[in-house]
Amino acid sequence: MTSSEGVAEDAPVGEEPVPDAVRASITGLSTLAGAANVIMQLAWLPIGHGVALSTVDSGRLDKRPLKRTRTTFSYVMVAMLGTEHERAVMRAEVGRQHRHVHSAPGDAVKYNAFDRDLQLWVAACLAWGAEDLYLRLYGEPDPAEHDALYRHLARFGTTLQVPEDMWPADRAAFAEYWEAGLAKVEMDDTTRTYLNGFARLDFLPWPFRTALGPLNLFFTTGFLPQRFRDEMGLDWTPRQQSRFDRVVRTAAALNRALPRPAREFPWNLYWWDLRRRIRTGRPIV
Repeated sequence: MTSSEGVAEDAPVGEEPVPDAVRASITGLSTLAGAANVIMQLAWLPIGHGVALSTVDSGRLDKRPLKRTRTTFSYVMVAMLGTEHERAVMRAEVGRQHRHVHSAPGDAVKYNAFDRDLQLWVAACLAWGAEDLYLRLYGEPDPAEHDALYRHLARFGTTLQVPEDMWPADRAAFAEYWEAGLAKVEMDDTTRTYLNGFARLDFLPWPFRTALGPLNLFFTTGFLPQRFRDEMGLDWTPRQQSRFDRVVRTAAALNRALPRPAREFPWNLYWWDLRRRIRTGRPIV
């Protein structure tokens, strides 16, 4: 049963408990880094084309922003907290959508949403982002807690089709994988145009786009490592970095002061909705 204090709860019998660091990383402040993480995931050319050129309109952020947001939040929550049954339901639903995401015979860039190497990169970006945010909010955990956090984040891959033995064995192996992955970062005009529009919130109606677009672009650029900024063509000055650091420090202090339900919003709302959908047999993707 979900705790009245938030989404964290005891693991079902026979399943691994959720590390405290994972539960602490469930915070609404992570939404500020969401667009940056999507950009990182799509920074490999096949993945970028697979999303930017997808014909599955029901899953496109620029065409169905509310539905796509719900799906993304639901996936993250079930990967982090879900039971094996809940993860299996999510895996099947995502797989049903992925069957339609592949390149055409004549396409210059070949891609397939079931490619496990591409899925591993997406999962690695999610894990990197979760760890990065945790470190910004709480500082460095002790080594045992850090290792437990890392091992649990492998679920970002295994909730897709990535087998557990593909996940880098430890944090050192992940660092090597990450550096190798950065060498594969590549965008063309198709990907870059799509992602710049995403960072500016071009898919929102005019009043919201005008009001929120510059702020979202600021946080997106701030949370991106320099390698991705360069590929996106995003400028970032020392003054902007100083301002970003001050805002993040203030947000971290606020995050620690909030009661858990407020701190976890809107993740707790999407988690409640996801479990309700699974119980009643409604679509979750």
